[in-house]
Amino acid sequence: MRSDVIHTLLVANRGEIACRIFRTCRDLGITTVAVYSDADADALHVREADLAVRLPGAAPADTYLRGDLVVAAARAAGADAVHPGYGFLSENAAFAAAVQDAGLVWVGPPVKAIELMASKTRAKELMAGAGVPLLAPVDPATAGPDDLPLLLKAAAGGGGRGMRIVRELDALPSELLAAAAEAASAFGDGEVFAEPYVERGRHVEVQVMADAHDTVWALGTRDCSLQRRHQKVIEEAPAPGLDEALRTRLHEAAVAAARAVGYRGAGTVEFLVSAEGRPYFLEMNTRLQVEHPVTEAVFGLDLVALQLRVAEGEPLPSPEPPQPSGHAVEARLYAEDPARDWQPQTGALLTLEVPEGPGLRLDTGYTGGDTIGVHYDPMIAKVIAHAPTRTEAVRLLARALERARVHGPVTNRDLLVRSLRHPDFAAARLDTGFYDRHLADLTAPGAGDPATAALAATLAEAVRGPEAVRGAEAVRGAEAVRGAEAVHGTETVRPTRPGGPAPARFGAWRNVPSQPQRKRYRSEPDGTEHEVAYRTPRTGVPEPHETPGTRVLTVTPDRVTLEVDGVTRHFAVTTHADRVHVDAADASYTFTALPRFTDPATHTAPGSLLAPMPGTVVRLAEGLAAGVTVEAGEPLIWLEAMKMEHRILAPASGTLTALHAAPGHQVEVGALLAVVQEDPAATPVPVPVPEETA
Repeated sequence: MRSDVIHTLLVANRGEIACRIFRTCRDLGITTVAVYSDADADALHVREADLAVRLPGAAPADTYLRGDLVVAAARAAGADAVHPGYGFLSENAAFAAAVQDAGLVWVGPPVKAIELMASKTRAKELMAGAGVPLLAPVDPATAGPDDLPLLLKAAAGGGGRGMRIVRELDALPSELLAAAAEAASAFGDGEVFAEPYVERGRHVEVQVMADAHDTVWALGTRDCSLQRRHQKVIEEAPAPGLDEALRTRLHEAAVAAARAVGYRGAGTVEFLVSAEGRPYFLEMNTRLQVEHPVTEAVFGLDLVALQLRVAEGEPLPSPEPPQPSGHAVEARLYAEDPARDWQPQTGALLTLEVPEGPGLRLDTGYTGGDTIGVHYDPMIAKVIAHAPTRTEAVRLLARALERARVHGPVTNRDLLVRSLRHPDFAAARLDTGFYDRHLADLTAPGAGDPATAALAATLAEAVRGPEAVRGAEAVRGAEAVRGAEAVHGTETVRPTRPGGPAPARFGAWRNVPSQPQRKRYRSEPDGTEHEVAYRTPRTGVPEPHETPGTRVLTVTPDRVTLEVDGVTRHFAVTTHADRVHVDAADASYTFTALPRFTDPATHTAPGSLLAPMPGTVVRLAEGLAAGVTVEAGEPLIWLEAMKMEHRILAPASGTLTALHAAPGHQVEVGALLAVVQEDPAATPVPVPVPEETA
């Protein structure tokens, strides 16, 4: 028996990539080992593994980035191999060496290849010698107007961290400092370099797979141009609209790059393709990529299985890769709000159901009931569609996302559907500025019918039973006016205790079944309010009131069928506390049920700076303290959450009267960070949305 045959594999990662690797291991009969932080103690990848080892702590720096702890975990679990996944330590040469020094099989490229590609500046020098096309570097110290625009990039990392676009020379010094500070914080290396920024460039990459027997496969192209914060959102294979000569040149350049560093295993060579069709080398990722499923679908391969095969010393199955077939598209479902500067979201993921069917695939690290926390990337899942043509694959993916049931934090699901159906995407007019141009349209209120969805929510609640309805009303009413009195008509209303019996009368308003009843909802996340009136006649089936053209066909607590202007429509209704989720055939809606009475304690003092999300305070503006003067729009506090950094800006010019934030503090959403007392002489400005700086 070969000494490097893998029997037990530890995955030095978490979430969907760990789950995806475990899936292949199960198919191959390999025992799986998970590592987990305290925040991930009940995560899906832990539940799916055969064995699991705790890494004490929650922050990545204390857990998944501790190579010594991961190697110790592999030894403790009796693993004979380690797969790094992507992110964390996947491109860390010292970690790869430590794994091998411990006598374990490293399921990744040679340490030397990782080292050579670890620095983008050194990698570019090496690629120049291999004949790979490059953008000429620019020395920031001598940059002039003709060099603009410039792109600043961290030499030691990716994912958009430390990256800046500079369009004015006056801004270059400050942007260099900011980029270097962010790069040092994210990667422990503040080296930053500059190169020309290619307007409307496309991000095109080539998947390579190499063995130790001198075989290197170029597995087609992928287009990853649709990005936000320089991070990919939608990817597809093959990259559309490239002529055969350009495809051949990209394949040859990728193979040359792999051979130049003696590569083995799975890797990706990334290029920027200009509007004129000129390719320029960006970097080589010495690991598996998030978007690898689209290549797997088109080539009919399991790239993780091939990684394991190569790590065991076996050759690739043939000198040439298999022939591709069809087209595949992947969409990354994130817990984030695109309309609010892509703010990451946290909380309980109550439901995650994506339609199954031919050509569809779901890769995820979550199931319904899991919690999306603050410590890690906000990606919930990847949904992949494969079909004979691009048009069919895009249509299949858009419809699957549209029909998915995703309840909990705000997600980018609607943005994904609209992106896939946008005319520019349909026509393959792709470049990295897609969201810069189209975000406002893609996040504008849709053409759906939230009022009818709110009606469906009301009717479903009406038939849940009098006790359930009255109990919910009692809780919401009591929460709204606890500690206060509300006067309605001629009577003073005092709330019941939460969970207690609801009174038959609320002031001068009587809950008489024969009279119209009213419910109020707030749409999430846009805040639009809807009021729905209905009656419950002697038949017991609630009917809409003041809603012409709508007829109730069937009503149950979780499903409502209505005829709206002659068209039958179905609504699935799910309630979690005061949140109601309504899924229709063409859209999904989330409502918050509102109490009858407004809460007098919902007002925030003017000038309050509140945390827009849970996270960690990473730094304060220099000299920031109570009593100092600040200018409107001035960055005061930097907050990091889910791998992204956000600036909290002064809402007005004035005096900082209170400061509750300090570096290292963990804060919850809505936490009071500081208070700025506005200078009456200053020109008032709107309160800005916190800016994401990654």
